[in-house]
Amino acid sequence: MVLESEESEDESYSIECPVLVTERLVLRPPHRDDVEELSELANDRKVAEMLSRMPYPYTVSDAESFVRNYRSRNRGGCNYAVALAETGAFIGCAGLDTREHGLELGYWIGEPYWGRGYATEVAHALVDLAFRATEIDRLNVSCRVINSPSRRVIHKCGFQYVGQGMMDSVVAGKVPVERYQLDRKTWVSLRSWGA
Repeated sequence: MVLESEESEDESYSIECPVLVTERLVLRPPHRDDVEELSELANDRKVAEMLSRMPYPYTVSDAESFVRNYRSRNRGGCNYAVALAETGAFIGCAGLDTREHGLELGYWIGEPYWGRGYATEVAHALVDLAFRATEIDRLNVSCRVINSPSRRVIHKCGFQYVGQGMMDSVVAGKVPVERYQLDRKTWVSLRSWGA
């Protein structure tokens, strides 16, 4: 999943950011205790190449800066540390950010935790938050065209393909992305998430 670099100041996307608890995960604000695990998991070229703003190598200083800057943010959207509910282990980050085209979903999970459905669980929780906490008519998400696992997560959430574009990645340079949207009507019909 991709987070674009352009941001918007639209106040209609402002969200109170509650701690979210899913079946296996807790989405909470990042804190100082996450720095070591964050720097280890984010220091992975396979992760960084799929995102726009994550540097590689990713250092402890980068992780400290991320946590510090999270505390000083004063803009729309929510950003979360993703942790396992059972152990509290940090496994990635996710959020809803205000972009030029509206509210956008973003997520990344550390490689040791891939293939377990965590990204889908995170995405479902954030999609629900976006539509319950705001008056948006549609939610956006994008992924690199080579990121098949992220595309599967996006499809499982009911997003529909709307086109392609380009993204400037700190690590990979200018790369093609696929853009998707989920409208409120579709979300209402899917919100049981297959239960």
